Amino acid sequence: MLRLTILLLASFGPTLAVSAAEKPNIIFILVDDMGYGDPGCFNPNSKIRTPNIDALAENGLRLTDAHAPGPLCHMSRYGLMTGRYPFRVNVSRWPKQPLIHEGETTLPSLLKEAGYRTAMVGKWHLGFEESGYDNPLPGGPVDRGFDSYFGIRASTDIPPYFYIRDSHAVQPPSGRIEANRSEGWSPIQGKFWRSGGIAPNLKLDEVLPRFTDEAISVIKSHDGASEPLFLYLAYPAPHTPWLPSERFDGKSQAGLYGDFAEMTDAEIGRVLAALKSAGLEENSLVVFTSDNGPVWYDRDVERFGHDSCGPLRGMKADAWEAGHRMPMIVRWPGVTPAGSVSGQLVSFTDMLATVAEITGRELAPGEAPDSFSFAQILTGRSKATARKSLVIAAGKGIRMVRSGDWKFIDGPGSGGFSERMDTPGKQKQKKALPAQLYDLSQDIGESHNLYGEQPERSKRMADLLKQISDAPAHRNLPH
Repeated sequence: MLRLTILLLASFGPTLAVSAAEKPNIIFILVDDMGYGDPGCFNPNSKIRTPNIDALAENGLRLTDAHAPGPLCHMSRYGLMTGRYPFRVNVSRWPKQPLIHEGETTLPSLLKEAGYRTAMVGKWHLGFEESGYDNPLPGGPVDRGFDSYFGIRASTDIPPYFYIRDSHAVQPPSGRIEANRSEGWSPIQGKFWRSGGIAPNLKLDEVLPRFTDEAISVIKSHDGASEPLFLYLAYPAPHTPWLPSERFDGKSQAGLYGDFAEMTDAEIGRVLAALKSAGLEENSLVVFTSDNGPVWYDRDVERFGHDSCGPLRGMKADAWEAGHRMPMIVRWPGVTPAGSVSGQLVSFTDMLATVAEITGRELAPGEAPDSFSFAQILTGRSKATARKSLVIAAGKGIRMVRSGDWKFIDGPGSGGFSERMDTPGKQKQKKALPAQLYDLSQDIGESHNLYGEQPERSKRMADLLKQISDAPAHRNLPH
C-alpha cells in the first residue's frame, strides 16, 4: 500500500510529498575521496570490486552528473548539511569554530521538524567551538539538528584523533602518535597520517568498522512504528590513511587504495544487511555518494591499469570534473525504478530541497538558497530538475560555473591538487589562456579549451558566475 500511494502521488501530484505515516526512512551514506571511476557500476573497467555499491545501482537510480558542492571534505559537507554553496561562508575556520550558524536550517533540523529521529555517525569536519577536549564541544551535530552523534572531528589523517559522543570527547587525546608515510606512494597517499594527539581508545585501523558497528546499533534500536529514521553515515574512507584489514590486504587489483576501497564497500554491505534484517529496507530511501574526488595520479593509472577518475580530468580539490563530479546512487523501493539512470545536473546542496518536497515542507526564501529539488527525478517520470546551473569554488580563488552542458572556469588551471604535485601527463594544464570553456557533451575530459574560440559564450558564462557568486544568498537567484 505504501509504494502504491507514493507512486500515485508521483503520477498525479505536482510534488512527491507523502503523509506523516508514509515518510520513508532516509539513510545517507557518504564515503570519502572515492572517485567517479572506482565503483564498477560507474566504470566497467574498474579494478576495484564494489558489489554492494553496484547492487544499490542495480536496484535504484544512478545519477551520472551529480556534484559535490566543493572539491574538498569540509566544503562538500557544508553544502550537504545547509543547502548553501560553501563559498558563502569562511570554510577555513572549521578547525576551531563551527561553520554552520546556530539556528540555521540544516538537513537534519528540517527532518527533525518533520518528525524524524535524526542520527549521525562518522566524520563531521564542520567544526566545533573548541576550548580543550576535557570540555564540551558545542556547535557540532547535536547542536545543528541531530538527536545523537558518534564520530570524529575530521579525517583520520588530521589530529587530534579521538571519538566524540554527542558533544563530548569519549576520551581526550592524551597520547601522541608520530607521523607516518608509505614507501612507493606520494606524500599524501598510502598509510599517511600526521603526528599529533590521540585518545587511548582510538586505533586508526579500527575507525572504519567501528563506525559501521555504531550505524548498525542505530538501525537495530530504531522503532520504525513511531517515527521515521534519518541516518547520516559519513565514513572517513577510502581517504588516507589507507588501512585495509587483513581480509582485504592485497586482494584488489588497485594496490593499497583498492584494498581499502573494497573494505569500504564491504562495510556498506554490512549496513545495508542490517537495514534489511530490521525490516526497514522496503521503506528506506538510501543515498550513496562520495564527498570529493580521489588522490590518484597518472602514474597510479599506469601502474595499476585503474583510473580512479574514470573519463574525468583532474583529482581531489580541482575545479576540473574529477574534483567534484561524484558517483551517486539513490535506492527507494517502489519509487526509483531499478537499474535506472539520470544525466540531470544535481548537487549535494539539493538534498535539503529534495527531502523538503518529499516531506511537504516549503522552504522560505532565506533557507537553503542553493538547494533545488530533484525529487521528481527519483520517480523516473520526469527528465527535468529545477537546477539549471552550478557554481563550485576550488583553490587559488578559482571558480567554475555550469550552464547546461557548458562549463566555464575563471582561471587557467585547476586550483587544486593537480597543480601541487609533479604529475606528468593529462593532469598538466597548458596555461596559454586566462580562462577555460568546455562543452561537456562533446568533451567530458575537458581536453579542448574553447575560451579563445567562443568569446561571446565565455562572457555570458563569466557574467552568470559573477551574478550568482556576488548576489546575497536567496532562493530567487538564478540557478
